[in-house]
Amino acid sequence: MAVSVRIPTILRTYTGGESEVSATGATVSEILDDLDANYAGIKGRIVDEDGKLRRFVNVYVNNDDVRFEQDLATPTPDGAEVSVIPAVAGGC
Repeated sequence: MAVSVRIPTILRTYTGGESEVSATGATVSEILDDLDANYAGIKGRIVDEDGKLRRFVNVYVNNDDVRFEQDLATPTPDGAEVSVIPAVAGGC
């Protein structure tokens, strides 16, 4: 299933500067595998060594945070929009 993946500025070096790319897969995990096959190294910036989402990276499927859905097993229906968003932290 083809989906559109929005890439944050910090990861665009992996996609040749592209802010949006296409990927295929039935779940977020499969989408990340497809991304990594086409843009080597990008998956390692999104998931940790244990294969879990990095603490400061948020992934959304059609505006739903996958952490509140099925995490990396969240389905990605054909035509879905997947957004990878680095968390913003700050303070005084």
